[in-house]
Amino acid sequence: MSTHIKISHSKHTQFKIKEPPMYNVIMHNDDVTTMDFVVYVLVKIFRKSEQDAETIMLKIHNEGSAIVGTYSQDIAQSKANYTMNLAKANNFPLQLTIEETR
Repeated sequence: MSTHIKISHSKHTQFKIKEPPMYNVIMHNDDVTTMDFVVYVLVKIFRKSEQDAETIMLKIHNEGSAIVGTYSQDIAQSKANYTMNLAKANNFPLQLTIEETR
């Protein structure tokens, strides 16, 4: 038994792939979390250089918050949760939030 499949080449289907939305991870200042701990998590979790981590830490300290990274939603949420759990384990009230980029 022979099966014939007709393929039409006259119509081309175009697919538009939409990039997933990106999310900013925002670290907030508090009066308890040490500057050294903030620099540590910026280097270890957010993969910043020591110099960039210190600059971001000072911005958080002076301005109240700063964007520490931009990722897809699941990665942003994972990094924020991991950081806050690490802070809690070290008795720091460090808070991070995520928001969709515009």
